[in-house]
Amino acid sequence: MTDPTRDLLPEGLEDWLPSEAAAVTRINRAVTDVMDSHGYDRVRPPLIEFEKSMAGRMDGVQPRRMFRFVDPSSLRTLALRSDITVQVGRIAATSLAGAPRPLRLCYGGQVLTIKGDGLDPTRERLQLGAELIGSDSVAAASEIVTIAIEALASAGARNISVDFTLPDLVDTLAKGPFPLDADQIETVRRELDAKDAGALKAGGGGAYLPLLYATGPFADAIEQLAAIDAGGVLAKRIEGLRQIAERISGKARITLDPTERHGFEYQSWFGFTLYAEGVRGALGRGGTYRILGLDEPATGFSLYPDALVDNDRCDTDARDILFLPLGHDVDVAARLRVIGWRTVAALSEGDDAKVLGCTHVLNGKEPMRL
Repeated sequence: MTDPTRDLLPEGLEDWLPSEAAAVTRINRAVTDVMDSHGYDRVRPPLIEFEKSMAGRMDGVQPRRMFRFVDPSSLRTLALRSDITVQVGRIAATSLAGAPRPLRLCYGGQVLTIKGDGLDPTRERLQLGAELIGSDSVAAASEIVTIAIEALASAGARNISVDFTLPDLVDTLAKGPFPLDADQIETVRRELDAKDAGALKAGGGGAYLPLLYATGPFADAIEQLAAIDAGGVLAKRIEGLRQIAERISGKARITLDPTERHGFEYQSWFGFTLYAEGVRGALGRGGTYRILGLDEPATGFSLYPDALVDNDRCDTDARDILFLPLGHDVDVAARLRVIGWRTVAALSEGDDAKVLGCTHVLNGKEPMRL
C-alpha cells in the first residue's frame, strides 16, 4: 500500500518551483550587487557549526531555536545556523581579526529554525545581509540603513518604510534617571512592547509612560521623545536618530518606536526594521551590536526577501524562450545565448515548441516568433 504521507514536507518547509527559484536567484543577485557596489566583500560561512561558537559570539542568540545534533567525529554538539550574522562575527574575530577596520563584509544563504516566528510557520528562509565591523557610530548606522533600503529597492520592494528603535533604551534609563530593580526591567519591557499603560504603571514603570506616546511618524515621535526629561541621557541618541533620518530622507518613509524589542536580541543603541508596500511582515532588520571575544562594535542588517518572490515572478514568467529544432546550427544557437537568448533544444521530432513554453523558434539563423 502506498504511504500517502511519503512525499509531504515538514511544516514550515517548501519547494521552490522553477518560476519561484528564478525569482529568488534574481533577487539574490540584485541585493548582492548593491552590497558589492558599496565595497562589501562576500564571505560564505558553513551551514553547520559548533553550537558553542554560534551561541557565544553575540548576546541574545538563542540555541533553543537551532536544530542541534552530535558530531560523530568530535562528539561535540553541532547546530544548523539560524542566523548568519553570528557567523560573520566569528570570521571577523578570527580569520579576519587582523584585517583593517572598518571591515565591510556581506553574505547570503539559507537559515533554518526549529519553529516559525509568531503566525508565520516558515522555518527555512533566505538571509542576505551586510556587516560593517569596527564601528557603531552614527555614520556607520547611516551607511548601513542607506544600503539596506537601496538593496530592497533593487530587489523589487516598493514604498519602503523604516521603523527606528533604541533596543537598550530601558536598560539605559533604568541605570540612571528612571531606576528600576532588576526584576522590574523585564516587566517594563514587556508592557512597553504591549503598549499597555495600566500594566506598565502597575509594574512600577510609571516614569516610562511618556515613551508610549513617542511613536509614529518620525518627525512627531522624535519631538515627543526629546520632550522626556531624562537628565540628558537621551540627548546623544536623539541627535543620532535625527542624523540617520536626514541621511535617508526621501528614500523611505520613517517611523519611530523607541521601545520596540522584537527581533533585536543582540542590538545595542540603534535598531531598525524594514517594510514595503504589499508585503506582510518585516523584510529585514538591522542595527548596532558588539562582537563578543573581541568586544568589537559593529553595525549591520539582515534581509529576508522571500516575500518578494510573488512580486518578481510575473516578470520571470514573461521571458522569451527560443526553440531549437532538430538539426539546428549549434554555432548560431551559441551566439544567440551569448547575447541573452534562453534556448530549449528539441530531443525528438515529437517535441512541440508551444507545449514546452517557447515564444520563438530558430528559423535558420534568426529567431522567429511563434
